[in-house]
Amino acid sequence: MRIGNRNFDTKNNTYIMGILNATPDSFSDGGKFNTVDKALYHVSEMIREGASIIDIGGESTRPGHKQISDQEEIDRVLPMIEAVKENFDVPISLDTYKSEVALAGIRAGADMINDIWGLKYDRELAKTIAENHVACCLMHNRDNKEYDNLIPEIQAELQESVDMAVAAGILQDKIMIDPGIGFGKTYEQNLRVLKSLDEFCQMGYPVLLGTSRKSVIRLTLDTNATDSVAGTVATTALGVMAGCAFIRVHDVKANMDALRMVQAIRRSETE
Repeated sequence: MRIGNRNFDTKNNTYIMGILNATPDSFSDGGKFNTVDKALYHVSEMIREGASIIDIGGESTRPGHKQISDQEEIDRVLPMIEAVKENFDVPISLDTYKSEVALAGIRAGADMINDIWGLKYDRELAKTIAENHVACCLMHNRDNKEYDNLIPEIQAELQESVDMAVAAGILQDKIMIDPGIGFGKTYEQNLRVLKSLDEFCQMGYPVLLGTSRKSVIRLTLDTNATDSVAGTVATTALGVMAGCAFIRVHDVKANMDALRMVQAIRRSETE
């Protein structure tokens, strides 16, 4: 899979996506990196620790978050995208579900759109992605948590997103999927999705796993966001073993260490 100027061997490797929140209200690090200087320092740290791609977001998607206008989101993310592009040779993912924000971000240098609504919120977004030949991550999300058959329903709804992407002209090798831990799912449902990651990895598209500091970890361990690194690392190891291609995290070094260890163990079986 090609993202920006880099080819990712998603069939044989797993990569770390480092999170950069350009927001004042994200659930775990709101306001911590929302100036350009602080952001650049944090990006340099994440790259040094092993991040292969940086995911920049301008609107918090925590439960109960307040939606902001397109322009406010653009004003938050564009300086970050431009500064990271100017200072680092690393692919940039823009975390947005809005076509106007996506277009502005792509023009500023974003190489990928990470859509938490899997193209189902803004029906213009698929066209924007296709016309600009960037990669995309399509996450599973819904506005209720009532399922008759959890895993098959999530897979079917992800496939709907993929079909929308292909119909709009997005090339299949530009698509990755995300089962959406923490979105449209109860605590128990999130655990079941984590247990079934291999089933999502068999759908034919690279899988991104995003569990970093999320409630499924905090509730399991009875801890807060900043003290949930060990729990996140456990899910990273699980994701690598299942075949996930990308792991989206706040704490790059600890998760990169887990990734490298699991990959070494996996490769020892075939060499």
